[in-house]
Amino acid sequence: MASVYDIVKGINQAAANAYDGTQVAGYNADDKAIKIGLRREKGNPITDSRVMDGFKVRISGPKLIVSYQTELPMRDVHNTKLDEEIEQIYADIVKFLKKEYKSITKETLKLKDDGPCRILLQNMSRVRTWAECEKIYTIQGLKDVVEVGEPSKEGLEKRFKDFLEQGGLGTRPKNDKRKKSE
Repeated sequence: MASVYDIVKGINQAAANAYDGTQVAGYNADDKAIKIGLRREKGNPITDSRVMDGFKVRISGPKLIVSYQTELPMRDVHNTKLDEEIEQIYADIVKFLKKEYKSITKETLKLKDDGPCRILLQNMSRVRTWAECEKIYTIQGLKDVVEVGEPSKEGLEKRFKDFLEQGGLGTRPKNDKRKKSE
């Protein structure tokens, strides 16, 4: 069983292996093209116009938060199945993360979907739109990790109260030779 540090380090390395250019075999150290499932992988990166998209991961307690951002032409925004397409991109990203995590750590990464992704669309111009998406997963293998937002335990508060009860706050030390002011 891996520690929390090993799991976090493996997830971060798996996400780092998804840099822009992995879809071209000559850009990688092992001359293998890596397909993640992003929109930028379609076409030739030199001759075609670039599609700006990418993802990042962050961990908050036992939750893995995957953020995805992309530029969309207006014709794609008016597509009624945009949310399904983005959900498919998330499925491809998670599949890639699990595969890379397995190759890095030799262990499996278990993620539980916590619901649909949140999508924020913003107009950049009459032609382009910027989409920011976020989806949350629960990491199944994390043990002894406190959920963010849970109240603190009484142990820490009790120690602080004991410290305050020792006194000394507002009293003068024995070696203070100053005159008392009124």
